[in-house]
Amino acid sequence: MIEGVAIKQLRQIPDHRGKIGHMLRIDDEIFEQFGEVYFSHCYPGIVKGWHYHKIQTDNITVVHGMMKIVLYDMRKDSPTHGEVNEYYTGWDKPILVKIPPGVVHGFSAVGITTAIAVNCCTHAYDYDDPDEYRIDPYDNDIPYDWTIKNG
Repeated sequence: MIEGVAIKQLRQIPDHRGKIGHMLRIDDEIFEQFGEVYFSHCYPGIVKGWHYHKIQTDNITVVHGMMKIVLYDMRKDSPTHGEVNEYYTGWDKPILVKIPPGVVHGFSAVGITTAIAVNCCTHAYDYDDPDEYRIDPYDNDIPYDWTIKNG
């Protein structure tokens, strides 16, 4: 696993009315600080990525549909520099993926429905000076291929 990345198995509590699922709590070992929470919708066949942050840590979980979340460690001083991690997650396989600054990440909906991710990140988005750095999903030096493989 990429240095600094953490996976939290999410708890779901079912009863006769349905179920609830916890995402991130202030008393979780992986909790750092609160910046903002936002939703990201991803249509089937679309890649949202690559991007990274220099300051912000992301805490992402998928609340609708299924997603493939892919991470790449581009940090030159990291013991896992160059490593790629791939996670398939959704409401039926609930995990939270903690992504530290400097780790490039992206995601894509898996299947035929829109997928929705929630990010509880450590810093609020600064519209005047965003901590958001983008890399083309297909034209880059990252050793990962987003092409859908059938068969």
